[in-house]
Amino acid sequence: MSTERMWLAAIVVAVGSVGAVAQNSGAPPEQFFAIEQHAPGLKDLIKPSAELQLLGDRYGLTEGPVWVDADGGGYLLFADLISNAIYKWAPNEGTTVFLEKAGYSGDDILSVGTQVVRGRMHVLLIGPNGITLDSQGRVVYCAATERRIMRLEKDGSRTVIAEKYEGKRFSGPNDLVYRSDGTLYFTDTIWGLRGARDKLRSNERELPFSGLFAVKDGKTSLLLTEEQLGGSPNGLAFSPDEKYLYANGDYNRIMRYEVKPDGTLDAGTVFVNGEGSDGIKVDVKGNVYTTTGAGPGEVRIFSPAGVRLGTIKLPVSNREPRAQICATNVAFGDRDGKTLYITACEHVYRVRMEVEGIRPKPGA
Repeated sequence: MSTERMWLAAIVVAVGSVGAVAQNSGAPPEQFFAIEQHAPGLKDLIKPSAELQLLGDRYGLTEGPVWVDADGGGYLLFADLISNAIYKWAPNEGTTVFLEKAGYSGDDILSVGTQVVRGRMHVLLIGPNGITLDSQGRVVYCAATERRIMRLEKDGSRTVIAEKYEGKRFSGPNDLVYRSDGTLYFTDTIWGLRGARDKLRSNERELPFSGLFAVKDGKTSLLLTEEQLGGSPNGLAFSPDEKYLYANGDYNRIMRYEVKPDGTLDAGTVFVNGEGSDGIKVDVKGNVYTTTGAGPGEVRIFSPAGVRLGTIKLPVSNREPRAQICATNVAFGDRDGKTLYITACEHVYRVRMEVEGIRPKPGA
């Protein structure tokens, strides 16, 4: 179905991966799906004629997509921060619930979560966020409201991977990625707390800072504070050779850190500045894909040198009732790794690419 015919009621008033909350009282500008080239080389990554396919809508706020290879072709997992679930989408099956109560397993929902605006609605975020796979193919995810990193075992039980640093609880794990040596890198933000917007007054906050952490051999270490990152941390991704780690800082820049042999990071350099950024993924050629989070619903593609090659623009309508289309995160999937899946708040899309993307590699 041509996306040009898909008029989707949307407003670019997003929480961006539960980060920069942007409220716009006026109607958003209307736009169709488009692929814009900014520099040579984009056509080697995506055809100008590529079409956007809508996989589902009426979700709460989607995030954390990851493709899982399986008999029959595989499936997509993604988080829903409002529905408090991890969903599964599979070809010929559509959407089913993969894991209930994934972000918050308790019953006192009136005392947890962060209230935000989605379209004209005021909603509560209590669900999970980033999702990945470990070397054994187990699902590892950010239970943001419970302020933990969790692993789903093969028997369906759940194991806590990390929940504290130096005896103090995290405030809201956001995104995560494994290094090939088994080290788990993740970001912690304030978005698992009630009253997160006024983070200095939240009586639940234990760690006085957000940051980038690592878990290796069961030990959690702090790599960078939010001050060192240049702002609140968010998305993470390794370069294909794992020489560099890309990380968002304050939703307004992407930093690149050289990874030392022991897994620690150097001082870092600004990879892209002045670009609102949320989730990050990388393809096998080293190109970097970022999402805008809180509007305007775009996937931005940068070369390894930081040159913006192009933009995938999602369709936005200013019709009522106001819905919400943003771009929170992306993941490469399908058997060949050449389909880009996009979580877009109330919607999930996919588009075929000409290049394979980096994905978790169970068994590696």
